[in-house]
Amino acid sequence: MATAQQIRKAYLDYVLTNNEKPKSVYIFVKKLKITETDFYQFFSSFESIEKTIWFELTFETINKIKEQEVWPQYTAREKILSFFYSYLENLKNERSFVIYSLKNHRGKFSTPDVLAGVKPIFENFAQEIIEEGLDSGELAERRFLSKRYKDALWIQFAFIVNFWINDDSEGFEKSDEAIEKGINVTFDLFQHSPIDNLLEYGKFLSRNGKFAEKMRF
Repeated sequence: MATAQQIRKAYLDYVLTNNEKPKSVYIFVKKLKITETDFYQFFSSFESIEKTIWFELTFETINKIKEQEVWPQYTAREKILSFFYSYLENLKNERSFVIYSLKNHRGKFSTPDVLAGVKPIFENFAQEIIEEGLDSGELAERRFLSKRYKDALWIQFAFIVNFWINDDSEGFEKSDEAIEKGINVTFDLFQHSPIDNLLEYGKFLSRNGKFAEKMRF
């Protein structure tokens, strides 16, 4: 009986050689000399194999960076930067698959189905870091907007991965630059700014309107 790893390897060999998925599970397992029961014991479809690979790549990256001794000393910004640098390093091991998977499951306005398992684990990870940043004062607590910070980081996730699969620069140095600039700009928006002071001043004036009226000359 085949193992999940053997099925996964055979599937990767097939799609990367033929640039398309097998016509059916029946044809695939027949070539692999296993039964459909063997296949369905581990995966519900070919797409579920890809979802599993994406999930594992993301889960492994998060666990790996959290094991670093310096992790607790990192700021929220540094933790997100560390994730993306490490993530692209991890994706290099499966670059051919990543390119195939995204280019064959690309949606115009929605998250590709193969990333369905990645989005919640990434957002939970991002939210954990955001909450640390809010508690420490590194990030600005904004009514309604603070809850959307993780969405902004997911947009960065999609942008960075798509940038990387199209990056032909030496050592993917342009992707590193995309991470640095994109995450730094995003975190600059998350932090306190003169606009926050202006908004706070506006709230103060609205709460003390009657007092302001008395102060007129």
